[in-house]
Amino acid sequence: MALTPATIPALLERHGLRPSRALGQNFLADPNTARRIVRLAQISAGDQVLEIGPGVGSLTVALLESGARVTALELDRHVIPALRETIGPGAANVVYGDAMTADLAGLMSDPDGPWHVISNLPYNVATPIVMRVLDEAPNVATMLVMVQREVGERMAAGPGTKTYGAVSVKVGYYARAEVVGLVPASVFIPAPRVESALVRIVRHEQPPVAVPSAERLFALVRAGFGQRRKMLRGALRAELGDQVDTVLATAGIDGKARAETLTLDQWAALARAEGDRE
Repeated sequence: MALTPATIPALLERHGLRPSRALGQNFLADPNTARRIVRLAQISAGDQVLEIGPGVGSLTVALLESGARVTALELDRHVIPALRETIGPGAANVVYGDAMTADLAGLMSDPDGPWHVISNLPYNVATPIVMRVLDEAPNVATMLVMVQREVGERMAAGPGTKTYGAVSVKVGYYARAEVVGLVPASVFIPAPRVESALVRIVRHEQPPVAVPSAERLFALVRAGFGQRRKMLRGALRAELGDQVDTVLATAGIDGKARAETLTLDQWAALARAEGDRE
């Protein structure tokens, strides 16, 4: 059943539902946008897809139309009966759970090929969910996520841009990310106050840089961006202590530089230089 601005209110009424602001529920009400997302995700029949936060099933319908095998992870148990009505019995594997705590490896345990995450993510948890998938689900080959526009631009940003930050570096370590489309607020019920972006994330077969520890790399990146207005010499002092100048020099990085100017290669050089001092 395709969901539209005319059918979603009736569906919600039948199940005694109201969109939850606390859960960030903005239900997609445009079948064409749902099909566009699936097309941009480059999903084919038989592909294994994890949809996080399916809500009442607008995107789920489009995924099933493509022939994908869908596991839908939904946090709101009250909305699951409406989701099942939309997609029909047995059409997808519907699981009640929280994407921030669920056993992702267990959900995607089928070894038959890679997995793909395609989701309209709640704005307030979009970044930590994407980070968790990158950290903990290496069998996810691609993601196509709809997020707040500013968040999407941050995920895909490059060095020297206003939106480049710790999230950009971490995503770049694991994958290649790009904003592949924008979605207006008018296609949601209720309409959010912001524009949405579609971000395609393709995991690298191997990280493009070598570091002694990804955890330490990310710790240095967080420290550097934690005080953006400071030069690196000051921003990294809490992490590197009295060795900060030596580590920066070993990495070939000017201590007067700021975090937003460093490439992933330079952050990796810092992590390696710190490892050489230990």
